Amino acid sequence: MTLEFKLSEEEIELLPTDEDVAFYNEHGWYLSKKLLTDDETDELVNASERYYAGERDRALPLAPPKLAYWDPSKGDVQRHNDYVHYEHDGLAKILRKPLIGAVAARLAQTDEIRIFQSTLIYKPPISGEPSNIVPWHFDKHYWSSSSSDRMLTAFIPFHDCPPEMGTITMVDGSHRWQEIGSDDTVVRHFAERDRSQLDQMLAENAAYNGAEVTRVPITIPRGHMNFHHCRTYHGSGANVSDRPRRAISLHLQDGANRYREFPLSDGTLAAYNHDVLVRRTPNGHPDYADPDYCPTLWADR
Repeated sequence: MTLEFKLSEEEIELLPTDEDVAFYNEHGWYLSKKLLTDDETDELVNASERYYAGERDRALPLAPPKLAYWDPSKGDVQRHNDYVHYEHDGLAKILRKPLIGAVAARLAQTDEIRIFQSTLIYKPPISGEPSNIVPWHFDKHYWSSSSSDRMLTAFIPFHDCPPEMGTITMVDGSHRWQEIGSDDTVVRHFAERDRSQLDQMLAENAAYNGAEVTRVPITIPRGHMNFHHCRTYHGSGANVSDRPRRAISLHLQDGANRYREFPLSDGTLAAYNHDVLVRRTPNGHPDYADPDYCPTLWADR
């Protein structure tokens, strides 16, 4: 089945310009125009609250080995919940807005964008909560079983998101760095690693490239979103405001992305949570184009 996607004239005006695409290529991130209406951001808040209260339209058939899945028993920490685009139709309806995919396609310079993952995030307004600090990392390390280097992430807050709320912070231009020789620990999620190790990795990679570490906290107005390249270092700080920081990290893949075998030093292969969920390709590999888990968000045929 061939999917057709269209934008209104008003939406076309919201696409990145040639200058915006050049900025993304140079800096590794891009702050969009207002892609979501106030009604849509209100609905993201409401739908997320229903999700936290236990509402699901479908459940994962099994729990992948590294699934992020907060539940109330874990307490008032930073919440991460993966696969919300699969489990909850209210969230999925907004996340699958074609305009988001069209913006990503323009930045990645591809004609097709699929969802790779969606993570619902809630950062409580507790300034000393250790889990609120997201250390420096880049996403491609966790996607080593993906063939593409054009993958990107849309960070979508549900409200104005200034630095005091612990907004996402980019290491400007770091996607263009050559990576210093790394060991297998880079495929482990930042939540499983010591923060000082990740700080050191960032400093060493910058030095290897003769680069300054330029940190740019992104103030994101309501309805806007920040897109970043899969190799751009980023993190976030404490939420010192008086209200929770609510957001979704919408991870996106270009149409050419496929599963690839990525051997680790212990003889095993790098894996992603999809690998136990998605259908198989004819050669038996996980299919990262499975429409149930990795639906097409935009295609320009």
